[in-house]
Amino acid sequence: MDVLYLKYRPDSLDTVMGNEDTVQILKTQLSGDSKQPMPRSLLFHGPTGCGKTTLGRIVAQELGAKGNDIREVDSADFRGIDTIRDIRKQSTYKPLEGPCRVWILDEVHKLTNDAQNAMLKALEDTPSHIYYILCTTDPQKLLPTIRGRCAQYQVRPLSDKEMKILLRRVVKAEKESLSKEIYEQIIQDCMGHPRNALQVLAQVLSVDGDKRLAVAKRTAETQSKTIELCRALVSGDPWKKVSGILKGLKDEEPEQIRRAVLGYCQAILLNGANNPTAANIMMEFIEPFYNSGFPGLTIACYSVLFDGNEEAPF
Repeated sequence: MDVLYLKYRPDSLDTVMGNEDTVQILKTQLSGDSKQPMPRSLLFHGPTGCGKTTLGRIVAQELGAKGNDIREVDSADFRGIDTIRDIRKQSTYKPLEGPCRVWILDEVHKLTNDAQNAMLKALEDTPSHIYYILCTTDPQKLLPTIRGRCAQYQVRPLSDKEMKILLRRVVKAEKESLSKEIYEQIIQDCMGHPRNALQVLAQVLSVDGDKRLAVAKRTAETQSKTIELCRALVSGDPWKKVSGILKGLKDEEPEQIRRAVLGYCQAILLNGANNPTAANIMMEFIEPFYNSGFPGLTIACYSVLFDGNEEAPF
């Protein structure tokens, strides 16, 4: 049960849930029906756990790359210029098994500035047998020239309807059943991220029926500090607690957290709850944090709790 997100990971464009526009564009380009040839450099961007790397792997397979001709690099761990120099050197070699070689660079925004400049050179002089697939949660941290060299594809979180369809399919395939309340709890807490949802679902299905709702609530919160932050803001918890949660999020992308908070509050309002606090939070989080970064996230949280009162809620 603990690997549902791997067990049910899409293996073709036809099995991808959601992101219909992006999937259709890729299908057209791969089929050769498009007026433009398949780009040599692709950039998938969107929140974590929404399928960017999965799409990259599917595209690599559709291009005919096989085995060792598909190479993945985690740019969070290998972020220096030497990594890119090695990629450029190996890209000169012909494919071993198929018609092309594909490099998939995950979390590519974490490359150093020197490495990004080296990557730009690779994108400018791409051999005819090479494709580069870049994946990132924060495209604004990439050099504009890199973004300009790539065909860009936005990967969005699933809608509540799409998430429910996905969860129901997996539950049925596992020969299990869940109550409506548990589905709604998972959908609300996972905010459109299929990987997170299936990780929570695995924990839920591992316990007896009468414990499943409690596990859904607890697992989602443990899994994501962002969810804990959402709940603390909506509940109006003391600033001391909220600031402690924020400290645990310092290594996360502020813009990704902003979108998650917006999604969480939107779900509360669209479920029919009369919740002025959720609406106020959305107002504070409506502007992107691309320029302000973590300080922007911090002041938005503080403003939600302080909200013009004479004294902050410590």
